[in-house]
Amino acid sequence: MTATAELATFGAGCFWGVEAAFRKLDGVIDTSVGYMGGHFENPCYLDVLSRITGHAEVCQVQFNPAEISYDALLDTFWRIHDPTSLNRQGGDRGEQYRSVIFYHTPEQGKAARQAKAKLQDSGRYPKPIVTPIEPASAYWLASEEHQRYFG
Repeated sequence: MTATAELATFGAGCFWGVEAAFRKLDGVIDTSVGYMGGHFENPCYLDVLSRITGHAEVCQVQFNPAEISYDALLDTFWRIHDPTSLNRQGGDRGEQYRSVIFYHTPEQGKAARQAKAKLQDSGRYPKPIVTPIEPASAYWLASEEHQRYFG
C-alpha cells in the first residue's frame, strides 16, 4: 500500500459482484476479496460457507483519497445492494452475505454512521437499514480463484 492509499472494507452479499463494482471506480488502486468479522482463524471458503466462522464475505478496497472520497465509496456500497435485507442478498442466504461496513479509522466510522442515517431518513427504503458498522478486524484473503472472479 502506498503512503497516500487508504483501505475500506465492505460486505454486501457475494463478494464477486461487490469487488467488480468497486474495481471500476476511478481512484481505486486495488481490490481483493476475503473474510472479516468472524471468530475463526484463517478460514477458507468452505469454512465460511458452512456458517461456522461468523465471517462476512467482504471486498477490501485500496483507494487514493485524493482521487475518490470515502463518501463516494459509501455511495457505491449503498447503491449495489439492499441494506434492509438481514443476512441475505438476492438468492444468497446466510450471515456470510450480510450487509456490513468495517471501518479502518474513526473518521470512516463517523462517515459511515452519518451516511447510514442520511439514507434511512431519505425514505428510499420502507424498511429499516440493518447494516452494522463495525471496526475492521482480521482480514483473511480468499483463495486466488475467488479474486477478480468477474474479470
